[in-house]
Order: sequence, then structure tokens, then C-alpha cells
Amino acid sequence: MAHFVIMGCGRVGSSLALTLERGGHTVAVVDQDERAFRRLGRHFGGQRVTGVGFDRDALTKARIHDAYAFAAVSSGDNSNIIAARVARETFGVEHVVARIYDPGRAEVYQRLGIPTVAAVRWSTDQVLRRILPDADLAGDFRDASGRIIMTEVRVSPAWIGRPLAELEAEAGLRVAFVTRMGEGIVPTGGTLYQQGDIVHAVMAVAGQSEAERALAAGPQTGADLLEDRPEDSGKVDRA
Repeated sequence: MAHFVIMGCGRVGSSLALTLERGGHTVAVVDQDERAFRRLGRHFGGQRVTGVGFDRDALTKARIHDAYAFAAVSSGDNSNIIAARVARETFGVEHVVARIYDPGRAEVYQRLGIPTVAAVRWSTDQVLRRILPDADLAGDFRDASGRIIMTEVRVSPAWIGRPLAELEAEAGLRVAFVTRMGEGIVPTGGTLYQQGDIVHAVMAVAGQSEAERALAAGPQTGADLLEDRPEDSGKVDRA
């Protein structure tokens, strides 16, 4: 199981902490108001660190060096983005996310390479999708039969610079839209996958596992296919 550090013990932060702990993960919650930890309840077994979420000492106490992911979900946009940058740039945490209240700042944050989550009703679910290593694709939408799902998907960096049409063909899905620099776009046949893109795709539930494997593996180039092809057993050894 993984270790998670959460900055902010409000409604979203406490919900994240309790959900992650129930999943068997270790959790540390950082908040400058000690009274905020009451939301965690008496049975919360994780760390409660009183301090500023972007303070190095506070983060060190929260075991940021061991963290698989860091979520900044306090009530301040500036504090969240600063904390997320400190976690990534100072401590090298690969998976970070910052909750924001001002959608107008989303593009700036995305350019800094920090995934953002708007302050909407389903913030907790959105944050979990970005930081859990083994989260199921719960889905944003399912058809009446339950056979088709639309959801955000994880895409390997190996796809950067490749056409989304190629991604669709190999993963067996359809890209519904892409969130790029905080704005949604409907891809065309020539749209390339870019770093920081958040891809929302439609796929068959039955093919979900295969799609996930294809997205994680990256594109299969012609050279890759040749390497995977067994040697021709009909060749004559002339040595």
C-alpha cells in the first residue's frame, strides 16, 4: 500500500484521508488549524500534522519523502499551488494535485505541470482518480445497459506527440474530449496527445482492462512489432 500526504482538513481533505485509510493506505494530514482534525474522528489512525502545508518541516513530519502522492485541498488557491509545487519540485513527489476555486487560474496551473481539480460537488472523487495507484475507473457516465462507460483515463507519457486517433485504435476506445490547459477541447483526426492533457474516453466495460493495458504500455510502433515477431524457423543455418 502507498503513503499519501494531504494538505487541508476541510470537507474534501478529511473525506480523502478517511477514504484512503479505509483502502489500507497510510495517510498524513497537514492543517494549520488543529481544530480541523476533529473532522477525522477518533478512529483515524493516520498522522495529524499541525502546520502550513508548504512548510518543509511540516511536510517532513508528514513523511513527504515516502509519499506516493500529495493532494493540496485547502481553502486557498495560492497555498494549494505553492504546496503542490514544493511537493513536486523540492521533494520529488510524482503524483500531485491541487484543488482550485478560481477556474480562471486553471490554465496557469496546468502550464506549471500541476493537475487541478475545480471546487465542485465531486471534488473528492476527482482527486482520488488522480492520486490512487490502483483506482478503478468508476466512470462519469454509464449507458442504461451498463455496458458503455465514459471516464477519465490514465495515459502513458510514451503517447506524447502521437495522434489521439492512434491511441483510440490501439486501446479500442473513443476519446470524447480532452482537458488541455484547463479548457475542454473536442479532438479532431489530427489532434496530438500533449503533456498535461486529461483524456476522457468512451469504452465498453468489457474491454476496460485491455484498454488500460494499451494506454499504460504506450504506442506499438512497427519496430516494436518486428521485435515481438518470432524468428523464422524455416531459415537455413549456413554456418
